[in-house]
Amino acid sequence: MTTRESPRRREVLEVLRTAPSPLGVAEAAERMGLHPNTVRFHLDALVAGGLVECRTDKPSGPGRPRTVYTARPGMDRGGFRDYRLLARMLLGRWAAADPAVARAEAREAGRAWGRFLVDPPPPYEPPTPERSAAGLLALLDGLGFAPRPEGVGESGRPERIRLRHCPFLELAEEQGGLVCSLHLGLMQGALAQLGAPLTATALEPFAEPDSCVAHLADAAA
Repeated sequence: MTTRESPRRREVLEVLRTAPSPLGVAEAAERMGLHPNTVRFHLDALVAGGLVECRTDKPSGPGRPRTVYTARPGMDRGGFRDYRLLARMLLGRWAAADPAVARAEAREAGRAWGRFLVDPPPPYEPPTPERSAAGLLALLDGLGFAPRPEGVGESGRPERIRLRHCPFLELAEEQGGLVCSLHLGLMQGALAQLGAPLTATALEPFAEPDSCVAHLADAAA
């Protein structure tokens, strides 16, 4: 559970952040009006989450050494995120450009990432259509596209790949020309990095209500 999910944990963290010096469990509990065991539970979770440091002070007299807690510097990593807004902002720069130019740039960005996201085959393992298609399917599956090959011919490679899930669905519905160009480039870049004798020639957005379809062809074609 993060501080975002636990208001009480956020409160414990804030008490530590505003304290002029490290606090022990009893001191923090007194400031918050809570039972020490409750505060200790949240402190242990904050330490495990890397938000709080604990240390044992050197004893100044008889008795057990005192354990104190202090908040780590930095922002709360359990806070709210909105990467979809960031993606919209970045896509907005492309959307304001000439549509053809924007799609071409999105496709090239996808190619660059496709080359980055796969490892080239070893030199003693020449790429085959079947092996290359398997590498592409593994990449798409890992990214969350839920791919399904269709129309497998004698070469062992599919003619199409049906994408049953889009990890950027809301963005694709808003900016399909850009997002789908990015996806097509991603597949093309991955196949190029794999040295594949095939390439992705087209991507049909929402070819059916529940899926998109990528088309494959021999690289020479």
